[in-house]
Amino acid sequence: MFPATIFANFGSAIGGLMFVWAIFQQYFPYELRRHVEKYSQRMVGYVYPYIQITFNEFTGERLMRSEAYSAIENYLSSKSSTQAKRLKGDIKNNQSLVLSMDDHEEVDDEFKGVKVWWASGKYIAKQQTVSYVPVNDERRYYKLTFHKWQRDQIIGPYLSHVLKEGKAIRVRNRQRKLYTNNGSHWSHVVFEHPATFETLAMEAEKKQDIVDDLMAFSKAEEFYARIGRAWKRGYLLYGPPGTGKSTMIAAMANLLEYDLYDLELTAVKDNTELRRLLIETTSKSIIVIEDIDCSLDLTGQRKQRKEKGEEQGEGRDPKEKMGKEDGEAKPSQVTLSGLLNFIDGLWSACRGERLIVFTTNYVEKLDAALIRKGRMDKHIELSYCNYESFKVLARNYLKLESHRLFPEIGALLGEVKMTPADVAEHLMPKKLSGDVEICLHSLFQALQKEKESGGLKAEEEAKEEKTPLAAESPSSNKK
Repeated sequence: MFPATIFANFGSAIGGLMFVWAIFQQYFPYELRRHVEKYSQRMVGYVYPYIQITFNEFTGERLMRSEAYSAIENYLSSKSSTQAKRLKGDIKNNQSLVLSMDDHEEVDDEFKGVKVWWASGKYIAKQQTVSYVPVNDERRYYKLTFHKWQRDQIIGPYLSHVLKEGKAIRVRNRQRKLYTNNGSHWSHVVFEHPATFETLAMEAEKKQDIVDDLMAFSKAEEFYARIGRAWKRGYLLYGPPGTGKSTMIAAMANLLEYDLYDLELTAVKDNTELRRLLIETTSKSIIVIEDIDCSLDLTGQRKQRKEKGEEQGEGRDPKEKMGKEDGEAKPSQVTLSGLLNFIDGLWSACRGERLIVFTTNYVEKLDAALIRKGRMDKHIELSYCNYESFKVLARNYLKLESHRLFPEIGALLGEVKMTPADVAEHLMPKKLSGDVEICLHSLFQALQKEKESGGLKAEEEAKEEKTPLAAESPSSNKK
């Protein structure tokens, strides 16, 4: 038989089958078609050696976007860019170009020696409403195909691996945010602070200790689950103003790639609002309460002031008193108990992988129950600038590793208390030329001046101490 005859017969057979299938779809009842399709697929399943799993983009009655679909999309993004011939491009978070495979493309993957195939597709749902504007309700999906002999390995370990990696990629690629509260609601801006531990003015050994602690916490999910504790950790940063507490928090967020929640306690009405704010925070975040000693009266002072105000208001005209109360904004009713529950109560375990950071200029003012171990697990003192911190600042601001003035400046820093913020201000170039000599001499002169003023102050205090003693001596002689 000639090849032309073979192809002609084959084409006729295919055409006949397509004609019969079209007649079947058009004229046979739906119930009959459904039964035929169901049993035909079952018959094919007996000889077809592969299993297919479909992940739809939208699920549920409200058609919410599936988290599994998003995780798979993130996981396949790198494989799509290297294997697929047709790609879709999109810019996310105004930062980078993200590629994904186009509809009806297929890529392969391998897991522990087992090969699988991922295919993308879409179907158009029928519209029930009448509209003058044609709208296509497109529903996309990913289809996973693998051999039926690998069912246990793929459905269990492989899919867990895909979902975990996809979520991790989403976290790495997300645009981090800085949140602040307005009453019981959060608002946010993009977090773009450039601080890192490399640029932080602090002793290298102390910095490394903090970095090791943070990294150990971020990888300790199984450890916290095993010991039965919520996956969170508290940090207390204390020291004089200008010693880098806020910069330290930004460096922590950049190291761990966490979001920041800057909680303003004075804007929170009561403990219920505080709990609501806590519930709305996400995992992989740092909750910050700056200047905790100034945010609220948490050590009984509020009660004393309230009692004093009631005593003063007893003799006041009731109308005058009522008018004044209406004009004044009600102070926050957040209590120490409410704040403690916020830190380590039952509600504090509603999210995992979170840091809670307090900052204060006066650690001695804080209630001991607030900062004990278990609530504020790690206490970090940020003090005045020393020689090692100065060298970090000189490297950051002036790109200097050494200079003839370094030893003299180091000696003065050992005698004078100057914050890293003040040192950095002197090292900040004031001209485009950025003359190193001018900056270092400015700092040197400031330190000398501070030393001289400190010496004069000490002499004055010594004289004041001698004066009362001289005044008391005649009277003691008379006795």
